Amino acid sequence: MTEIANHLDKAVADLENANIARIYDYYLGGLYNFAIDRQKAERIKLTLPSVDLLARGNRDWLRRSVRYLVAQGVEQFIDIAAGLPTANNTHEVAHALNPRARVIYVDNDPSAVIHGDEILAKEPLAAMAEADGRHPEQVWAHPAIRDLIDLSQPVGIIMGGLLVFVSDEDDPKGLIAAYRDALAPGSYLAISHLTADTVDAETRAQVDRMVAAYQAGVGASLYVRDKATFTSWFEGMELIDPGVTLMADWRPDPGLDVDAQTPSRQLGYGAIGRIAS
Repeated sequence: MTEIANHLDKAVADLENANIARIYDYYLGGLYNFAIDRQKAERIKLTLPSVDLLARGNRDWLRRSVRYLVAQGVEQFIDIAAGLPTANNTHEVAHALNPRARVIYVDNDPSAVIHGDEILAKEPLAAMAEADGRHPEQVWAHPAIRDLIDLSQPVGIIMGGLLVFVSDEDDPKGLIAAYRDALAPGSYLAISHLTADTVDAETRAQVDRMVAAYQAGVGASLYVRDKATFTSWFEGMELIDPGVTLMADWRPDPGLDVDAQTPSRQLGYGAIGRIAS
């Protein structure tokens, strides 16, 4: 009875409170979001009108990154702070190229994990793990990781939604190093992050208002970082060509680039680092 009551409480909370993962799903054009999420998402969009394009640009970068890693022979992936596994996410991209690929989505939001378990119920090689990506020991200790991931073999770590929520006090560079040092040679870390390095003052002001809107709307603190800081996180790894670029410029698909005049194109860096043998 207690378990049923907890699920009922969670259902009520889902309907009454906006959720970061579901807001992101809405921006991606997904269907796994509620009215409260759409309302908050539209309020945030008033501060940065191209925020949905920014989300889609990040997802497009993730897809290209996963395709690249599969082409390098990577057969197991851990997507950290992944949110909901919807809208053509990591497991779908990987399985389209290698049906044997194993994928774990990590998130510390119980709602995202509950819904993710439902979405992945018929996927034997993909699973959710409830853990805080800011604490690698939680990730490595999770039963889903132990069941599907062999850390003695190369792993592709995806960090497309984690570090923007990690404060300087929590040492994002040290966090990345902790993941790097736990992985086998031949593993990769694919990382993207919010930036405002090259935008004009008006767009920078919009980004600042978006950050404030996330804090007010869902209690989430976002951090904006420059290229030098982002690049420093790949210390001890081999940067894969073309190195650190805007997400849209990282091995783009011909004919599918975001309009160069769209502010969101300038608002995210992406790169992949390889752990050498």
